[in-house]
Amino acid sequence: MSLREVPASASDTPTPSPTLVRAIDSHTEGEPTRVIVAGGPDLGHVPLAERRERFRREHDAFRRAVTLEPRGSDALVGALLVAPTDSSCDAGVIYFNNVGYLGMCGHATIGVVATLARMGRIGVGPGKLETPVGIVAFDYLGDGRVRFSNVPCRRFRKDVAVTLEDGRTVSGDIAWGGNWFYVVHEHGETLTFDRLETLLATTRSIRRALVREGVTGDAGAEIDHVELAEPDPSGVAHKRNFVLCPGGEYDRSPCGTGTSATLACLADDGKIAPGELFRQRGIVGGIFEGSVQPDGAGGWIPTIAGSAFVTAETTLHFDPLDPFRTGIRS
Repeated sequence: MSLREVPASASDTPTPSPTLVRAIDSHTEGEPTRVIVAGGPDLGHVPLAERRERFRREHDAFRRAVTLEPRGSDALVGALLVAPTDSSCDAGVIYFNNVGYLGMCGHATIGVVATLARMGRIGVGPGKLETPVGIVAFDYLGDGRVRFSNVPCRRFRKDVAVTLEDGRTVSGDIAWGGNWFYVVHEHGETLTFDRLETLLATTRSIRRALVREGVTGDAGAEIDHVELAEPDPSGVAHKRNFVLCPGGEYDRSPCGTGTSATLACLADDGKIAPGELFRQRGIVGGIFEGSVQPDGAGGWIPTIAGSAFVTAETTLHFDPLDPFRTGIRS
C-alpha cells in the first residue's frame, strides 16, 4: 500500500492496516537528513529524473508525510534510496523537502553516504551515487566523514541587483550548484546566529524580489535558494554564510550546493585557484571544506567535505485513523 492510497482525513474510509516506513536519520554539520531505506513508493527502473517526476506526480503524499510535522520538520531533507540505473553506482537517491523536490543536496549526500556505511552497504573508500541531475562520486573517509564531487557548477550571471520592499538594494551572483542560488555578497547584514529572525526576514524578502523582478536561472528556472555570504571574522574559515532553503527554513549546515555555487563564482573571478582549499562556516558553526577543478566546458567541478552523524534508526507509522498521517499542511 502506498501513502497516496491512504485517506486524506480520518473521516474517509480507513485502509485495513497502517503503512510502515523504515528510515535512518542523521545530521550533517547540524542539518538533518532522513533516508528512506524501505517502504518507499515503487517508481520503476527508469532514469532518476523521470522517477523524481513520477514521485512528484503520483506520490507527493509520501513526501509530505515523511517531511512535515508531526513526523518531520521544515528543516528536514528526505532522501529516498532507489536502485540506480547505472550499475557502477552504489545507490540511486531522490532528494525532497517540505515543499517539493531537489535536484541535488550536498548535506544530504554526506548524510546518505554515512547512512550507507551504517547499513554496511559501503566501506571506507570511493563510491558513486546516481541523482536526478547526474552521478556524484564520493569518498567515505570513515567516522562519518565524507568527501564528494558535485555535478558541474557554474555562474550564470554576475552582480545582479534587486530592490527589496523596504527600498534596500542588494547585489549578487546567480549560480548553479546543483540547485539555483542567488549568492549575495552586498547585503549589509551581519551573519550571526543571534540575528536569525532578521536574516530570515531579509532572505525571504530577497526571494520575493527575485520573483517580483523576474530574475531567474538559465531558461527561466526558479531561483529557490538565497545565500548571504561574508568573510569569516573568526579566521576559522574563509567565509561564513546563511542560506534560505526553498521551504522558507534556513540551512543549519554551510550548504553543500550553496558552497558549490560560491566556489564557482570565486573561481570565475580568479579568487580561488583550481585545487585550492576553501572553508565555509555555516550559521550554527559547522564547516565544509571545498575546492574546484575546471570541467572543460566553462564550468567547475566542486569537491565538498563534511561530517554526518546518525541520530536515529526508526520505523515511521502511518495509521489510517490518524488525521495527520500525511502531514500538517498550511
